[in-house]
Amino acid sequence: MSASDAIAADAPRTGRPGSDGVDAPGPGTGAGRGRDGSGPSTRRKLTGREKRNLRNGLLFISPWIIGVAVFVIYPLIYSFVISLTQYSGMQTPTFIGFQNYVAAFVDPMVHTAVGNTAYYMFLAVPIGLVVALLLALAMNRNVREVAIYRTLLYLPSLIPMFAMSFIFIVFVNPQFGIVNQFLGLFGMPDTNLLGEPRYAKIVMIVMAQLGAGNAALIYLAGLRNIPETLYEAARIDGAGKLRQFISITVPLLTPTILFNLITGVSGAMMVFTEAFIMTNGGPDNSTLFYMLYLYRNAFSYGQLGFASALAVLLFLFGMVLAGLIYWLSRRFVNYDVSAG
Repeated sequence: MSASDAIAADAPRTGRPGSDGVDAPGPGTGAGRGRDGSGPSTRRKLTGREKRNLRNGLLFISPWIIGVAVFVIYPLIYSFVISLTQYSGMQTPTFIGFQNYVAAFVDPMVHTAVGNTAYYMFLAVPIGLVVALLLALAMNRNVREVAIYRTLLYLPSLIPMFAMSFIFIVFVNPQFGIVNQFLGLFGMPDTNLLGEPRYAKIVMIVMAQLGAGNAALIYLAGLRNIPETLYEAARIDGAGKLRQFISITVPLLTPTILFNLITGVSGAMMVFTEAFIMTNGGPDNSTLFYMLYLYRNAFSYGQLGFASALAVLLFLFGMVLAGLIYWLSRRFVNYDVSAG
């Protein structure tokens, strides 16, 4: 092959329409121009059928779009606007800039509420993940009565939190509560657990584990999704139950663990009902959680602007924390079954 033939072979071909080469744009068509500023790029117009499909699709998802706009986007924007004002809900809001945010950072009660919420979150969430995993392992047993076991283990999760709070008030009653009667078997005196600052949060953390059935069902779905062939191969290699759990079950459950971790952290940051019913933030503000203090400012103190600032800060912190968890999850979450 001569040099001229090689150059001709490498050069872009401008064949006729229908040829194998790439057609060169004709004069005045504007094809191939656009982002470089040389001219507008051509775009294919939607056909009548595609427009109709798009319209029908938007119509079907319109309830979701309206719901998100009305109940998510609008409240977020409105809360931020109100957080920049002094507003009691009765008179006209007065713009004060970022003074509510400054007041939130220097308010000692906010510091107390953040500390109580962090204490609750760092204990209740990890314990809940472990309890839910143990429940899921029990639900996953291959026995005849497994349906009954699953029902019994999940039933406590169906009890509403406000009802569970009243039940626990009776359980920990210092005079006739079953908890103090049990502790009395070990020689411990009757104690008002909800009246002691060092025990009140512990009671609520223990009570939170009764709702582990929801996370257990998600764990159970993850366990059922692990191929049995992996366990068979591990048994052939001589791996015991503990080794199989560490090397197969846990790595392949990491996506499920991540999901339960995110939902658990979200729920822990918004803990409210049990503190409001059982202790109302006491004793000595030991159960004054962030959401309870936000509620007090909004509906007891008439400081809706300050409460909105607290809500915005909680939203921003939740977004940052979720992003941090997702970033860290890249180091331990395994989505490849074959890699397990």
